[in-house]
Amino acid sequence: MSAKTVLPAVGMTAVSMVLTLAVVVMWLGVAMPWPVAVVVGLGIDGGWLATLAYERRLAAQGDHSTPVTAVGWSFGLIATGVLIAHALTVEESAGAWLAVAWLPIAAKALWLVHGLWERTALTGEALDAIQGIQQEARDEAAVARARLRAEASTEETRLTAVTQAGARVAHVQARTANTLSRAWSTLESARQGEDTGPALTSVTTPVTPGVTPRWELPFWSSADPGSTLSLESAGALTDRVLDVLVDQIRHSETPALSYREMAARFRTAGHSASEVRLRAAWKRVVAA
Repeated sequence: MSAKTVLPAVGMTAVSMVLTLAVVVMWLGVAMPWPVAVVVGLGIDGGWLATLAYERRLAAQGDHSTPVTAVGWSFGLIATGVLIAHALTVEESAGAWLAVAWLPIAAKALWLVHGLWERTALTGEALDAIQGIQQEARDEAAVARARLRAEASTEETRLTAVTQAGARVAHVQARTANTLSRAWSTLESARQGEDTGPALTSVTTPVTPGVTPRWELPFWSSADPGSTLSLESAGALTDRVLDVLVDQIRHSETPALSYREMAARFRTAGHSASEVRLRAAWKRVVAA
């Protein structure tokens, strides 16, 4: 995998060294013998190559030297400076020579990238483990997102159902309250009417003189009428005894019990009497 970075760095280094040697020979060969120019060019390239080799050795050992790196960059800057100076002194094709003057710096940058690649490179097993961990994390995140979306959808559906049910209950309650209010209004109108009020009073026993009496609801017993008649026929209470029992039960608490409470306690005590006789005894006791 390191070939992806080392091959471009090696190629760029070779091109820049050949270009530097050629420029030094062409540029300085006019002012001095060409062997001397060749030596100068090889000196620049040799110094650069020597520092590069030493840097690579330190990198292979896991070490690093700042002075060596600085010397290597110095040789690269010298080579770049030579190329730029040559391009500025050439009257023809100056732009073309300036276009290739960056090659030594580019070669050093590629070796820097290769060093970073080596320091951060991982084995295949480590990469597979990292990919497995990342995939597991992505799977868990996807499942969590799906669960949250499902819970949100369920909660929205539940809230919608509860809201609709509450609206229906409120509608029924409002309708019932309206019906009850009309019924109570009709009842109050009947009680307060000039014709209906006395008529209703005349069919009930007044509790307090001059006041419309409270209507007693009918008392419903779960006892079988046939069984009640058979018990009364076996040993029916006389009216006098029945009146005494009703009066005792009625005044057993203060204030006096109502008819329904009295009747319930009468039957709970084990006494038996028909509803007609019990109500008649109640009327006689109250009127007394």
